[in-house]
Amino acid sequence: MNDKRVTAIALIVLFGTLLGPVQARADVPDKVQPVVGFKAQPFPLAQVRLLDGPFKEAMERDRRYLLFLDVDRLLHNFRVNAGLPSSAKPYGGWEKPDCELRGHTVGHYLSALAFMAAATGDQTLRAKGETIVAELAKCQQALGNRGYLSAFPEEYFDRVESVRRVWAPYYTLHKIMAGLLDWHVLSGSRQALDILTRMAAWVKFRTDRSDEVHMQRVLSHTEQGGMNDVLANLYAVTGNPEHLALARRFDEKAYNDPLARHEDKLTGLHVNSFIPTVIGSVREYELTGDLTYKTIADFFWTQVTSARSFATGGTSNDEIWGDEPYRLAGQLGRNSHETCCTYNMLKLTRGLFGLNPDPRYFDYYERALFNGILSTQDPKKGMVMYYVPMASGLFKTFMDPEDSFWCCTGTGMESHAKYGDSIYFHDEDGVMVNLFIASELTWPDKGIRLRQETRFPEEGRTSLIIDSAKPSEWTLAIRIPGWVERGGQARLNGRPLDVFAGPGSYLKIRRSWRKGDRLDVTLPMGLRLERLPDKPSLAAVMFGPIVLAGELGGEGLTDTKVYGPYGPEGDPVPVPTLAAGGREPGLWIAKDPARPLTFRTVNVGRPKDVTLVPFYKLFGQRYAIYWEIKTE
Repeated sequence: MNDKRVTAIALIVLFGTLLGPVQARADVPDKVQPVVGFKAQPFPLAQVRLLDGPFKEAMERDRRYLLFLDVDRLLHNFRVNAGLPSSAKPYGGWEKPDCELRGHTVGHYLSALAFMAAATGDQTLRAKGETIVAELAKCQQALGNRGYLSAFPEEYFDRVESVRRVWAPYYTLHKIMAGLLDWHVLSGSRQALDILTRMAAWVKFRTDRSDEVHMQRVLSHTEQGGMNDVLANLYAVTGNPEHLALARRFDEKAYNDPLARHEDKLTGLHVNSFIPTVIGSVREYELTGDLTYKTIADFFWTQVTSARSFATGGTSNDEIWGDEPYRLAGQLGRNSHETCCTYNMLKLTRGLFGLNPDPRYFDYYERALFNGILSTQDPKKGMVMYYVPMASGLFKTFMDPEDSFWCCTGTGMESHAKYGDSIYFHDEDGVMVNLFIASELTWPDKGIRLRQETRFPEEGRTSLIIDSAKPSEWTLAIRIPGWVERGGQARLNGRPLDVFAGPGSYLKIRRSWRKGDRLDVTLPMGLRLERLPDKPSLAAVMFGPIVLAGELGGEGLTDTKVYGPYGPEGDPVPVPTLAAGGREPGLWIAKDPARPLTFRTVNVGRPKDVTLVPFYKLFGQRYAIYWEIKTE
């Protein structure tokens, strides 16, 4: 998200932020039940605990950063805007006192605190969240303007409505409102809900002054974030029909209408303006039953994941869709794959799966989670990325802990706090295992505890161990991914099952489960190439769902180059071509027996062969994901 780009290319908005049908309302029940019933529901974060593995390590790094951040410094601009005293030193980057997006981080931070406290039980983080909510209430009261609350003056909205230059005030407002809603539903804070409902009243007052034509003009001027989504979720919590009507006022027709007609008019549009509003469309479908919303979301998801995404699951180049569908070769840039987009695509995928539990949704989710989220957190300092370069010969760059606060800083705080929210779902029959992440699920309603022990993807298998107070009959469904090779097998209490499920389906076992029952599932992985549709000679190397990147050396990658810039600066290093012709990758890529998930090309690299490692493990090196594959 860039100041110049927002004014130039934020022409269309069609995606809001989705809290998820169940997780967002796990602790505080809704007053309004969806018109459309969920076929599958995720378990609340508080019922899932991560076990040792790469995801727990990433979550703990994120937790340390959330503990490090100073509440008074984050609140400084809110207090100054409200005329309250503040002696704190403001943070830098997008939280500087002269940045028009200031205040957005507080919303992301509050959401991340809510997720992390639920996922870990950390009481220090819970106390931080309560402090922020109490101080925001003071700022709102001091402003005394129909419930307005922000870190910048209301005059910014005058500029939106008169179509003058301004950097996305509704986008920022959405982050604050979403943070308050997350805090309310996951911690039970009545004060957070009171602040939020007053903010919604102010939004209604403000937008009531615009007729439909002018409102559409306002929406086309700057990013709105997920205003439709957070207001629809607020309606579910409060039961106030004004909140749903207000959510629908933020539906942008210029974005929605082509999608409703199954037309891909996305080329040239600002990507992360779009995705959050489509997430809102899913929520509006759930609450109204209007099939147009579902048509919009279904078609959009299919187009982005099949025609506009890289092998990593990420999308965008320079924050826009720069070419027509299935034309990706020209989009492999240094500023490609904005991580906010991946974060929001995961939210959208999660919501659509709840309505239609098709395993293909989680084939995409798994790919994007490993290669587009886990890969973007620096293991050395715990900082996160803005852009993920798809151009070869470049390297990863990360935020500065006190002087960045980009949009992707905020979504990064959230992403690594809520890894447990989509591992397990449930339906009327039982538990669905969608991700192979070491974790433990507790389901008090059924008296069930399910422990998943796995080293996936370093090993292509997982084990599920049952602990129940008494025998109970239910179905355990395990996703068998589309990438699974022949030879998959399941063993129940050591004995092989007679049947297995095909790739892209669920292995469903219904029985009376007892304490100590164990299901071991083997998921064979293999090498394959994913070629670009418009240039088949360019291909990424995959192993199961994992993108393998080539190590190209880390010479000259100082902290100054790596920490602070949005993306890598300087020229890329030369990248070998691979003279493999049309041969299968297993014939010219060999596994390193000493290092898990490590491979080496064999006699095909020109001028030299390369070592391939999982992209989510590659740090401190220049790299290549897409390779020019030629005949000798």
